[in-house]
Amino acid sequence: MPFFENPISFRLREQIASGVSGILQSRSVDQMPMLAAAANSTMDALKKNKLPPHASHPSFINLAGLVSEAVLEVVFVALPGFLVAYTGMFDANSQKFVAELNTMVFTPCLIFTKLASQLNADKLADLAVIPFIFVLQTIVSYFCAQVMARAWGFGSKKMQKNFILAMGVFGNSNSLPISLVISLSKTISGLHWDKIPGDNDNEVAARGILYLLIFQQLGQLLRWTWGYSVLLKPASAYEEEDRIAGAEAERDTEEGRYRDYPDEPDDPVDYSNGNGMHKSKTTDSGFNSDFQSSRSASFSSSDEGDNEPLIAATPANGNIISTNSKARARSPSIDEEAPQNGQMTTFPNFSTASSHKSSQDAKSWKTPFINLKNSLLALLRRIASTLSTFFSNLFRRLPHPIQKTLSTIHYYNASFWAGVWRQMNPPLWAMLAALIVASVPALQKLFFTPGTLVSNSLTRAVSQTGGVAVPLILVVLGANLARSTLPQDQLASSAEAKAEERKLLYASLLSRMVLPTVIMAPVLALVAKFVPVSILDDPIFVIVCFLLTGAPSALQLAQICQINGVFMGAMSNLLTASYVVMIFPSTLVLVMLALEVVEWAAMG
Repeated sequence: MPFFENPISFRLREQIASGVSGILQSRSVDQMPMLAAAANSTMDALKKNKLPPHASHPSFINLAGLVSEAVLEVVFVALPGFLVAYTGMFDANSQKFVAELNTMVFTPCLIFTKLASQLNADKLADLAVIPFIFVLQTIVSYFCAQVMARAWGFGSKKMQKNFILAMGVFGNSNSLPISLVISLSKTISGLHWDKIPGDNDNEVAARGILYLLIFQQLGQLLRWTWGYSVLLKPASAYEEEDRIAGAEAERDTEEGRYRDYPDEPDDPVDYSNGNGMHKSKTTDSGFNSDFQSSRSASFSSSDEGDNEPLIAATPANGNIISTNSKARARSPSIDEEAPQNGQMTTFPNFSTASSHKSSQDAKSWKTPFINLKNSLLALLRRIASTLSTFFSNLFRRLPHPIQKTLSTIHYYNASFWAGVWRQMNPPLWAMLAALIVASVPALQKLFFTPGTLVSNSLTRAVSQTGGVAVPLILVVLGANLARSTLPQDQLASSAEAKAEERKLLYASLLSRMVLPTVIMAPVLALVAKFVPVSILDDPIFVIVCFLLTGAPSALQLAQICQINGVFMGAMSNLLTASYVVMIFPSTLVLVMLALEVVEWAAMG
């Protein structure tokens, strides 16, 4: 058998499919006996060949070649990004901009196109198993990261331990797995789902992308909340926590000092005045010290305007405020001072005469629309005020326990939806729009039926825009591997710092790409075998689950490290080790295990 030839079971399967499809396409009833003859001949061929074990998927050598093709495709797409960044033309700020542009524009288009075209009401019920698998994988990865952090001596170092937790919990479910799924769907012929008539490579790739995108959004929601705010927070946040903890410990120590009279109560009572009132605590005892200090700070800040915080000048917010800007604002310069002779100096406005007529003309045709807008806004305000007054009066008439219960429910409900609104981003909005379109058959037909106006214009434009997402992500991946774009203060210089980076690297690799695979492989095999969910019979879904189990750390973690200025050197080493050294053997083992599980689960 040639090196890249399909196994015998795949060739027989293709012969069956071609024969059956050819007979079904011919509408002659006289040819129906040919279908039975083809089926009998196929069964005879299967019995004659007596397929050996593991013949339903490529051999290890053949699979190694197929995985090499998929990995090399990813490497060749990411190589230009590395070369451009290595030459200095693609610095860290440019990488961040391109990554954010991809998140804002191209990835939402890809999500909408793939999800809205593939989903329907029946598939949505089957996809409910994905959050459970995601939670299970996250718990296993967190446990493995905790073990590795303690094993490598970072149990007491909170900052390093949180870095290992972030690297272990958040795996890549976007760039590399999507490219691998697309490549594997075109190189391995045994991934067609027998429950879908006429399944082909494009449908397999679309379903794989759909599964990956759901995993991706779940991980992104957790990554930009827990990961960004807790696990990879800036070093200054740890220093602030240590300072607060030290101040509290010092205060507790001062309050708990030994006294000359140990039997004296903590809150002595002053009986001198005859009313048994408690003595007031002195300021030395620490009682209400925080309150008093906050009051004094507020008074001082209100009296002294110089204590107001300044907003840092960044290109994003456009603020250009320096420490002496307030002084310049309070003491005007010579140019800003009023003339001593009492005369006002004015500058002629040459554009007033020319623009006055044009502005009047513009207002003349805009006036009806402006009046209509103001009228609608006023009407909406009156309606909102009337409804608010009505419900407020209704609420006041209710008994107090019911008011308290409703207030509590409203508080938690408003907090929940406010949190949901804060976490919404363009990919999540695209997923929500895709779910709406997929749930309404008329909308799905309007968007994705070839020949319609919407399909030929809007859908085609969105599809072309989404096609840029994966290559652009891989280009940014290649740029992230170039250490020349990192700030020098983020690179380890001493021998101790380099040794710590190596420990962080080994602990992160083991907790992300090794231990979760060892634990989750038997679990996924049992789930695929015994859990009665139809989606678990899809071979590409099993491969997706295995790829995510041992996938490298997410690329967005590098972006978070750049934003917060933490572990940028260690992150660069981890990306190189994960996406260059470990990716080939890891992908080969994961795909082989997935195909073995698919074969074992299909057995009776």
